[in-house]
Amino acid sequence: MKAILFPGQGSQSVGMGLELYKNFDLVKKIFKNADEKLNYSISKIILEGPENELKLTKNTQPAILIISHSIFKVINEEFNIKIKNIKYFGGHSLGEYSALVSSGSLNFEDALYLLHERGKSMQEAVPEGKGSMLAVMGLKLEEVKKYINQIKKDKGLCEIANDNSDSQIILSGDKSAIDEIYKILKNNKKKSIFLPVSAPFHSSLMKPASEKMEDKINGTNFKNPSIHLVSNVTASSIQDSEQIKNLLIKQIFSKVRWRESILYMIKNGVNEFIEIGPGKVLSGLVRLPDGVVFRVERVPVATHRDPPRPVGVPPALAQGRGARVKGSRPWHRPMRPPLRVAVNGPGRAPAHGGKV
Repeated sequence: MKAILFPGQGSQSVGMGLELYKNFDLVKKIFKNADEKLNYSISKIILEGPENELKLTKNTQPAILIISHSIFKVINEEFNIKIKNIKYFGGHSLGEYSALVSSGSLNFEDALYLLHERGKSMQEAVPEGKGSMLAVMGLKLEEVKKYINQIKKDKGLCEIANDNSDSQIILSGDKSAIDEIYKILKNNKKKSIFLPVSAPFHSSLMKPASEKMEDKINGTNFKNPSIHLVSNVTASSIQDSEQIKNLLIKQIFSKVRWRESILYMIKNGVNEFIEIGPGKVLSGLVRLPDGVVFRVERVPVATHRDPPRPVGVPPALAQGRGARVKGSRPWHRPMRPPLRVAVNGPGRAPAHGGKV
């Protein structure tokens, strides 16, 4: 049984989606629609940078949606590979919006608007330099909680923002508290890395952002998704549009229960995960005792001598060999896969990606 995962902030890079943009008209249309909806050239920021502009939360969030949506549409429309037998969609933080768009629950343009506003609200919720985030590696949740309890109360807030895996926990809060726990962990010879973010995402310091977004989310039309979404907040599946709205509001200041979400899907029969979007963080976080993790991050276009066809495409996507892009010419040589797919075999250890 299969599940599709969509990444969140931390997966972005300047130039992501360039091959898609150059070679597929439908992707050019997606980028153009995004520019028109946001009233500025988000496409230029994605394709050309500068990096400091792409890293701004108000740009990062819609940018990752644009790339994930583009890949999903190319897989479905250009290669005529219909995604069937998918039991769950899961999105990490803003990735939930990509999942909702892909499942038909949310209009792409509405999702763009909400993510742009969400990014601005989250950035404005805490003055720059007041908040911080820290990735802790090699410790489980309960172990991290013990170290949090050692922080002096006058240092401020330190909360678990993301429970990503058994070996990666993200902390978020006041800069003084995050600095303090970094020292505590270092003194105990535990590994941690400050994340290059300017706000304490997924902590209670984000409640002002949630309040700003409440009317915007509630005022947007959502439908019940065609495929069950596994919520970051509950780590269980949801399919009711009103419940989805409520959880998207809470998600802004709540812990991302990613480890529990993956376990929920595995418990309910999933043994193949497919990450669709920029980067490779989520596929590194999934650890399966008996299963496979696939990553689809770009769709290179071949010449007529090397045309695209789904050789080596994940079983969850392929409907048969020999499918080609509309209008492609006959070929005569062995072909490479049209989808850039990386495979994490059974039991592969999760990789650190600083996922927020």
